[in-house]
Amino acid sequence: MAGAALVLGLDVGGTSTRALVAGLDGRVVGQARGAGGNPVAHGAEAAAKEIGDTVRAALAGVDPGRVAAGVLGLAGGLVARPDFGPLWDGLGLGAHPVLVSDVLLAHAAGTAEPDGNVVLSGTGGMAAEIRGHELRRTADGHGWLLGDRGSGVWLGREAVSAALTAIDRDEPLTGLDAAVAEALTGPDGLGADPRSALIAAVHAQAPARLARLAPVVLDRAGLGDPGALALVARAADHLLDTLSLLRARDCVLPIVLAGGLLSTPTPLAARLGPLLAARWPGAPLRPAGDGAGAAAWLAARSLGRGTAELHRALTA
Repeated sequence: MAGAALVLGLDVGGTSTRALVAGLDGRVVGQARGAGGNPVAHGAEAAAKEIGDTVRAALAGVDPGRVAAGVLGLAGGLVARPDFGPLWDGLGLGAHPVLVSDVLLAHAAGTAEPDGNVVLSGTGGMAAEIRGHELRRTADGHGWLLGDRGSGVWLGREAVSAALTAIDRDEPLTGLDAAVAEALTGPDGLGADPRSALIAAVHAQAPARLARLAPVVLDRAGLGDPGALALVARAADHLLDTLSLLRARDCVLPIVLAGGLLSTPTPLAARLGPLLAARWPGAPLRPAGDGAGAAAWLAARSLGRGTAELHRALTA
C-alpha cells in the first residue's frame, strides 16, 4: 500500500450511513454521510449501494488500498449477516471491514474501556453488557410488539394511548394529548370522530414510525407538561430496570448512554442520569460520541493502535 495506513469506520443505520477515514495519528482524512444503509430495513442491494456510495465519498482523493482495517457497526447486522465481500472488493479496500453490533459500537463511542454497560433509547430500547470489547449479554431490545420499553416507539405508543383514554372519557384534548393528535392528523384532522381518526392514523404507518412522536413528548416535557413528564419518568424507570437485569449493584464500570434520546441532552437523559448515579454511585456516566469515529477507533485497535488519546480524537 502506498502511503501511511488508514482506518475506515462505518456507522450504518436505517436512516443514515456515516463513514470516516482516518490515519493512525487521529487525523481525519475523509468523512461522508449518506441515506440509510441497513439491509434489514432497505434490502441488501439498496443497502450495499448506499454504503458503497458513502465510502467512495469519504475516500475521495485517497487511495482505498491504504485502508488497513475497517469496522462497520450495523443494527441487526449480526442476525442478518449480509455478505459485503463483493462490495469491499469492488471498492478496492486494502482490508475488508469487520461487522460488529451497533450496541458494541455505541459502547466504544462512549468509552475506550474494554468493559462496561450500554443503556440505549432511540427508536428501540435495550441494555447491554460489554466485556473485553465484546458483546456478552443484552436485555430487552425485543421490538415494538414485545418490549423496547422506554424507547422512542414506546413513548409514542403510550402518548397515543393517553390521548385515546382522554377521548374515551369525553375530555377535551389539551397539552400533550392535543400535540400528539395534531402530529398524527394535522391541525384539523380529527373531524367528528377523533378516536377513529387517531387509530386510523397510527395503523396507516409502520409501527416503528410511532418513534416520531417521541420528540413531541420530549418537547412537551421540556415545557413542564405534566402528562409528558409522567411519561418520561416511566420511560426512565423502564430503562433503569432493564439495565438492572444485567448489572450488579456494586458495579463501578462505565455506563454509556446511547441512542438519540439519551446521547444528547433531552428530558429523558436528564431524568435517567440521576437514577443511574443513585443506583451505581461509583460508575462514570458517558454519552456516546461519534459512531463512525468509534468504528474507526475499533479498527485502529485491531492494528494494536487503540490508545485512549486516539479514542478521544476520533469520537469527540
